[in-house]
Amino acid sequence: MLVKQILASKETTGVLTLSPDISVSEAVTFLSDKRIGAIVISGDGTTPLGILSERDIVREMGRRGAACLEDDVSQMMTSDLKTCIGSDSANHVLETMTLGRFRHMPVMEGETMIGLISIGDVVKARLAELSMEKDALEGMIMGH
Repeated sequence: MLVKQILASKETTGVLTLSPDISVSEAVTFLSDKRIGAIVISGDGTTPLGILSERDIVREMGRRGAACLEDDVSQMMTSDLKTCIGSDSANHVLETMTLGRFRHMPVMEGETMIGLISIGDVVKARLAELSMEKDALEGMIMGH
């Protein structure tokens, strides 16, 4: 399965982003309101500058306490982004996420971000693919 197929199967399209100059406190409220675990940080909505995750926030709060909530997200976000493209395989993305210990990856088309996939999206797609393969094999064995 390819990344573009995973994106096509998602219920929502586009990518939610926040500006790099908003406070971490505002980002926390946004994450909570949207019930999401990470947000892409972008100045223009199409060029990813970084990702801010719940994990980034908790790690910094454990280190510095609530004072970090007043920082701009640009100070806390992960800026060394790993991205993928539509023609990448789900297995490649899953391996990259697992090795890098992160759960969200922007999908790029040239210099433009066209989507965001999570490890959950990839696992869901892979399970569906395995289920279809199982059904096909059962059908062949039973002569259908």
